[in-house]
Amino acid sequence: MEVILLERIERLGQMGDVVNVKPGFARNFLLPQGKALRASKDNLTHFEGQRAQLEAENLERKGEAEKVATKLEGMVVPVIRAAGDSGQLYGSVTSRDIAEAVTAEGVTISKRQVILDRALKVLGLEEIRVVLHPEVAVNITVNIARSADEAEQQKLLGRAVGTEEAEEEDEEEVEITAETASELLEEAVAEQVAEEAAEEEKAAEA
Repeated sequence: MEVILLERIERLGQMGDVVNVKPGFARNFLLPQGKALRASKDNLTHFEGQRAQLEAENLERKGEAEKVATKLEGMVVPVIRAAGDSGQLYGSVTSRDIAEAVTAEGVTISKRQVILDRALKVLGLEEIRVVLHPEVAVNITVNIARSADEAEQQKLLGRAVGTEEAEEEDEEEVEITAETASELLEEAVAEQVAEEAAEEEKAAEA
């Protein structure tokens, strides 16, 4: 089905483009949401008569979206969920959950603006894309944890905590640190011995 785009649609076209799309996509998304018109001579004439107004409205919406984007940029949003020892959630985090969490932080967005292309079913930090306008998108970080304290820890560490995998990583870090400390101590002792030997040699020469 051919339609006239009334706004930029990612991977499809710009405002005013006549594009061919699947009928279901047009009927279920583009047409009912006012993002496109059926391509016809009358609709093309109507669009050209409204183009200047549509472009002005689009610029205004884009400007508003850019202001919201500055507030969202770098935002880390906590989402508290129950999970097992392995970090697997009892359920999943949805686009609605993320939109509500962002709104709770003081920036109102809708679930439709949250682009969730994968299931969020484990604890940790997940980067999620939020599309505020066809030409304005921003990434936020969703911090999925079992408590506010755990979320704060994860934010500081940059990864999941309190899971079996995380504990194994921590043990490895402790082992590496202990090994490094031992090596440094050996080096320090060796240097001290060398210095003492040099001093004794100087004293003997004197």
